[in-house]
Amino acid sequence: MKAAHAKVKSGVDFPAYVQEIKQLGLLHYDFMVKDGRTVYHGPNGFQISGDPVYSEKPISAQASPVTVQHIIAEHQQGKTDFLTFCALVADAGVKKWVVDTEVMLCSYYDLAGNNMVAEPIPDKGY
Repeated sequence: MKAAHAKVKSGVDFPAYVQEIKQLGLLHYDFMVKDGRTVYHGPNGFQISGDPVYSEKPISAQASPVTVQHIIAEHQQGKTDFLTFCALVADAGVKKWVVDTEVMLCSYYDLAGNNMVAEPIPDKGY
């Protein structure tokens, strides 16, 4: 998992990353924007949490799905790095995103647990 994650430099690399972790048996993962912690979920209730990867950042209570869609589009084009992406979506009200490798969908949630944006994950790059 760590080796696959290390290959991701921007949103352009994301589809290949998801394909690789899917092949490893991962069903889905939750990424917590507040501190960069990831919770991985596998078959038979398997779950493991990663450590936080950056200092805690505030999540805006003013969720803006339109802004999140714009931030995602920019990231998919390689215009932002991962840490910048995390800061921008936090400012737009994203608490976490969930990557579901079974249906190949990345969903972004606000502080209230509402699904703000759901993006299909392509088989190949953006």
